[in-house]
Amino acid sequence: MSYSLLLIPVISAFIGWFTNWIAIKMLFHPREPKRFLGLTIQGIFPKRQQQFAEKLGKLVSNELLSFQDIAAKITNQDNMEKLMPHVEAHIDNFLRKKLADEMPIISMFIGENTIQQLKGVFMQELRLLFPDLMQQYMGHLQQDLDLEKIVIQKVAGFSSDKLEQILNSIMSKEFRFVEIIGAVLGFVI
Repeated sequence: MSYSLLLIPVISAFIGWFTNWIAIKMLFHPREPKRFLGLTIQGIFPKRQQQFAEKLGKLVSNELLSFQDIAAKITNQDNMEKLMPHVEAHIDNFLRKKLADEMPIISMFIGENTIQQLKGVFMQELRLLFPDLMQQYMGHLQQDLDLEKIVIQKVAGFSSDKLEQILNSIMSKEFRFVEIIGAVLGFVI
């Protein structure tokens, strides 16, 4: 058997691997449109980066992280309760120190029992006020904060290098698999 017959599958494997490697590279390169034999060639991701950004923005805002999900998490009663010790500490500091500094005469008539009663009344009122206040805040925030637009601006603003780096970090194993499959198919065929 001659070596040339053994080289055919090896060369075919190399050609299969090389064509898939080129195809993967052409996903990202050339970054800018290039004219070649009358054709304009540009990598798929750089060419469609804006469309990619728009689709990803819609996906994130509608399916992955909707504003309603964020609002529900923020206004959740358990999360509100986590804030209360901080609020109570602030009210305590206010009643003991700031009130005394700002209104020394009033602070002379307020003892420990009165401070505890005032703090209890304030905390009770805040527990009633916080849910409504947060709902109103989230309503205003939703008008001001467009998640879809933010994602679109961020992704569309990536440099081609950054986009390639991100996608390679996510899909490097898959890209390598495609290259290997090209080599295997080239060898078999």
